[in-house]
Amino acid sequence: MPNDPASQPAEDPQHSALKHNALKQGVFLHAGWRSAGTWIWSRLRALDSVTGFYEPFSNVLADLSLADVSASRPTLTSGHPPLAAPYFEEYRPFLQEGARGVAGYRKRFGTDRFSPEPDAEFPALQAYLTHLCERTAGQGSVPVFKFCRSSGRLPWLKRAFPQAMHAAVLRNPASQFASGWLLNQQWSNPFFVAAPFRVLGLNQSEPLVRQAIEICGVSLPPVAPGSDDAYAMACEQYARTAEGNNAYRAFVALWILCALRMADGVDLMIDIDRLGQSRDYAAGLRAGFLAQSGLSPDFGSARDLVEETRRSAARMAGIDGRSMRAVHSAALKFLKAQGVADADFVELIRQKMVLANELTEQWH
Repeated sequence: MPNDPASQPAEDPQHSALKHNALKQGVFLHAGWRSAGTWIWSRLRALDSVTGFYEPFSNVLADLSLADVSASRPTLTSGHPPLAAPYFEEYRPFLQEGARGVAGYRKRFGTDRFSPEPDAEFPALQAYLTHLCERTAGQGSVPVFKFCRSSGRLPWLKRAFPQAMHAAVLRNPASQFASGWLLNQQWSNPFFVAAPFRVLGLNQSEPLVRQAIEICGVSLPPVAPGSDDAYAMACEQYARTAEGNNAYRAFVALWILCALRMADGVDLMIDIDRLGQSRDYAAGLRAGFLAQSGLSPDFGSARDLVEETRRSAARMAGIDGRSMRAVHSAALKFLKAQGVADADFVELIRQKMVLANELTEQWH
């Protein structure tokens, strides 16, 4: 029987070795807050061959202790999937008894940067990630990093870690923003509303960031950025009473800046909106991971997050959704003005803005 595997010749060992060596030696998953990146990461983490590092740039890691790890689990309000192990379980080997902080981590890593060239902190950041990679690979496992603070630095990280597979998670801005906005409405958690203000404000000296702020009509908190921590606190305070339209404009400004960095050429783009709507797309995404990294995560249980956004439209209080069309249009024009060479990527972003127009239409 020609299709009987037993009748097929064994794969040449040399060819098998070359194929293995061509595979990426780790995965950098570049996502945004409320993009469903944690769910994608959880599917990779579920594989026996993977060591999954959650948020390697999170400022939580500066004060993490061994005693804290067990409590780092999803809360009822997080919207995250149930996890077999705590978020930060994989950092245990990099923590010391009686001390706080993951080895090599610096709190300055926690703020994304958008300068075209690496900053003064980057050599230390590169050394930190290299240490996590090498120790994991030395134990025969594949490191998988899930980031929410890396998109601005994506070109730096691609150059510094060419042996890793760089995948990006893209969700339409209306759905992504709504997820954080509703958390603030329901549970008085302003973090996700404050985050865009913080990142934009701390990067506003960069001409590209300044341009995105202006083109989207964002009003930043009326305080000058001091230390990262002090400015973060000011942004959280600002977010508690932020006008809804301004909060959305800030989110779109950051979203389009991150999309622009993704256009620099990631190895795999993950379209969250399609993932929950198409079994074929989910299967193709699995095949993409297998071809590049040798990992085969199962995405078959993805939820239709676009439909969930539609169902929650009546709860989106305090935002004039119809006026957001102009913001979507301005952001797309900004992206096109940067001379992005990949026409398919520009078309994908255009489709996301069309979808965002439809979803925000119902917000009042």
